[in-house]
Amino acid sequence: MKKDIHPKNYRFVVFKDMSNGVTFLSRSTAATRETIKWDDGNEYPLIKLEISSASHPFFTGQKMLVDTAGRIDKFKKRYQKK
Repeated sequence: MKKDIHPKNYRFVVFKDMSNGVTFLSRSTAATRETIKWDDGNEYPLIKLEISSASHPFFTGQKMLVDTAGRIDKFKKRYQKK
């Protein structure tokens, strides 16, 4: 195995799923400027996620349509004329 290829600055980080508000504590090297106070009273860096296992349809078993930019409406308008 090669030496010194992995980062050494792993630290505890709170990840927050912005679609449903679920938070979890894990280790990461991702950079962030925001912090949040965790349940244990300590303050940790905060990483905001668009989607996580708590909101992804594959893991939740629920079918969910995410249309962030109105792409479906744009498609319908474009091909409605023809």
